Amino acid sequence: MIVADDDGVVVVRRQEADAVLAKAKAREEKEAKTREVLQSGQLGLDYYGYRERLAAKGLKYVDYEGD
Repeated sequence: MIVADDDGVVVVRRQEADAVLAKAKAREEKEAKTREVLQSGQLGLDYYGYRERLAAKGLKYVDYEGD
């Protein structure tokens, strides 16, 4: 099976098509959830757990609201 769009072209073996489709649908669902969370105002910093990773390295995120 050959699939193409504006981003490129991919070739999928016929016997793997169902598994690839299932993974693609799961990824779309995950990305939709992520968009909802980020659009609701949650920072990617927290959603992806980066704040904790920064803290583990002795760093701290500071939200600056300047003039």
